[in-house]
Amino acid sequence: MLSTTHLLDIDDLSVDDVHTVLDRASALKTGADDTRLPRKTLGMIFEKPSTRTRVSFETGMTQLGGHAIFLGPEDIHLGHGEPIKDTSRALSRYVDGIMARLFDHADAEELAAYADVPVINGLTDDAHPCQTLADLLTIRETFGFDDVRVAWVGDGNNVGQSFVLGCALVGIDLVVATPEGYGMSESVLDRAAELGSAPVVAATPEAAVADADVVYTDVFVSMGQEDEREEKLAAFDGYQVNDDLLAHATPETKVMHCLPAHRGEEITDDVVESDRAMVWDQAENRLHAQNGLLVELLDD
Repeated sequence: MLSTTHLLDIDDLSVDDVHTVLDRASALKTGADDTRLPRKTLGMIFEKPSTRTRVSFETGMTQLGGHAIFLGPEDIHLGHGEPIKDTSRALSRYVDGIMARLFDHADAEELAAYADVPVINGLTDDAHPCQTLADLLTIRETFGFDDVRVAWVGDGNNVGQSFVLGCALVGIDLVVATPEGYGMSESVLDRAAELGSAPVVAATPEAAVADADVVYTDVFVSMGQEDEREEKLAAFDGYQVNDDLLAHATPETKVMHCLPAHRGEEITDDVVESDRAMVWDQAENRLHAQNGLLVELLDD
């Protein structure tokens, strides 16, 4: 049993919780311990479009013997026509868990505050804990958590901030390189420090990737930031993960990206298609990590 009812950000989980979820994920990935959620239903609320989040959760619930219901912006009255708290209380009478992919993190917090069932953050503008679980599973499978060094290069966005906290929880040595004005929030850095492992902030991307086992990046222009596109691309000049940057790493350094990738912006096509890339392992592990989480939260 986990120490939390809801997962709104990765540090809602304790260190033991993270290892419990990852252990369960690994067992499920091998085909053991499956169909643990017969007759369970997951309500999936989507304000943002998705490939990996929708397909992985829906497939996962089917694999586990349960059912998932897609609830898009035109399907329910979340925040328009009905208060979020009312939607949360009504859904709690029908489903066994709620996964929500939203813009405003405060909306996820309100859903959880009024829900009688577990609420899972499938992404908000502030956090992406499910991606972090998949990232940690991928790193653990390839390197373990001892003596592994990861460099985050790019935007201090929702994926990056959850990853900072996830690394702090499991003791991964993390270095971040972000342009001025686009770093991780101070509150996230403070939370990581309280967990015992704040990241090192590097002066340049080249310094960050030196001796890194993994280089991780994400889009420079996130969903909903399209009006900032030109400004952000100019600010991130020099932060692209390409062959020139990776020349400052080691020949064995791997590359991670949560996808979708804007090839030619934050990462080159050549790198995504190279043997360095672990992006498809990450994508697959969204399914397995979330299956582990679903079992631990929903299995009676």
